[in-house]
Amino acid sequence: MATEAQIRAQVKYDAANTRQVHLKLNLRTDRDVLARLDEVPCKQGCIKRLIREDLERAAERKSGSRDSQ
Repeated sequence: MATEAQIRAQVKYDAANTRQVHLKLNLRTDRDVLARLDEVPCKQGCIKRLIREDLERAAERKSGSRDSQ
């Protein structure tokens, strides 16, 4: 069990260093997404990995278009 001081410290850290993002998914139209998320052990890690992979692809496309100019 965390002490009150530890809880206050965690709240202070979270306020200064983190941001929460929430998703609302439809049980019918997002069934495939929900099924996949149910399969992975770490939903946060999976989502962050996919976003970072997308960022890398976007950066490659952007640098590729500069090279052809």
